[in-house]
Amino acid sequence: AKTEIDSKAAEAANEEQVKETETQAEAEAVKEKEASSEDAQAPEIEKEKKGFFARLKAGLAKTRDNIVESFTDVFGASHIDDDFYENLEETFIMADMGYETTEKVIEGLKQKVEDSHIKEPAACKELVINIIKNQMSVDDSAYDFENKKSVVLVIGVNGVGKTTTIGKLAAQYRQRGKKVLMAAADTFRAAAIDQLKTWADRAQVDIISHNEGADPAAVVYDAVAAAKARDTDILLVDTAGRLHNKKNLMDELAKMRRIITRDYPEANVEALIVLDGTTGQNALEQARQFSNVTELDGIVITKLDGTAKGGIAIAIQAELDVPVKFIGVGEKIGDLQRFDPQEYVNALFADFDEDRSEIDMLIGDDM
Repeated sequence: AKTEIDSKAAEAANEEQVKETETQAEAEAVKEKEASSEDAQAPEIEKEKKGFFARLKAGLAKTRDNIVESFTDVFGASHIDDDFYENLEETFIMADMGYETTEKVIEGLKQKVEDSHIKEPAACKELVINIIKNQMSVDDSAYDFENKKSVVLVIGVNGVGKTTTIGKLAAQYRQRGKKVLMAAADTFRAAAIDQLKTWADRAQVDIISHNEGADPAAVVYDAVAAAKARDTDILLVDTAGRLHNKKNLMDELAKMRRIITRDYPEANVEALIVLDGTTGQNALEQARQFSNVTELDGIVITKLDGTAKGGIAIAIQAELDVPVKFIGVGEKIGDLQRFDPQEYVNALFADFDEDRSEIDMLIGDDM
């Protein structure tokens, strides 16, 4: 009897070991499949990144042409003097980099020239580009909201591409497996509601909307309730952008925030302002005015394809201390991307930075 028990125990132990081995084999197979899938996706991701860099470079061509032409003259000078710095300053201001940003770059260059005892203007070329890059940064935590339960308030005046931006973000988040919901809280324009509904259909996400003229806060109230009930990952809220009445706008946005904080305390609230890159300094002024009305967490710059005012992204980032998080260079969903300061500056100076190939520029300076 004891022998029979020992035999059964041995069989059971053997079966358990076989199951464990099979489980390990299955786990290894899953890992290999995932690794294979990642390897297969890598070329596509790299291809997409190169494609966006090409579109960004093409979009900034007008700005770059102006800068490169002036840079060639400035850095072709025989020696570094006041005229050299004045001409460089004029080049940056013409590119809509703004006076404050330009002054920071010029002062930084003067310091480096003094510290390194540089005598030739041509030797300043790389210094200038790196100083500009150092003026811009996007913290690693800038996109943390995408991986939390979040309510994103999208702000901006009419015509800047606010509704389109919401639609593109919704489509991208959905493609990444997020549960997305839209809220049409710009109720003062029937067209805004209709446009957002069109984008909701295109992105295949749900939308909460009321009739034209309804209380925007009521829309947000219903949207928050729906987001909680449907276990939504990201709620994108289209808000009205009427700067001619700051008091009403401030009250409206504050009311929305109170509703979200009260009814959805576990959600992260992110406020993004959308700016039209073709308007240059006007875009910077809009951002300033909105920042006086409400807290801003990030900036989206649209319509950078074909603008001669591409330096505005540098000015906004440096002067407002609010990070540019997304930029748009076209009409397609994939033409809205996270903002990469290094890539942006590389694209802006691509034709001038003759010592590096486009692949080097795409990789950047950190690798």
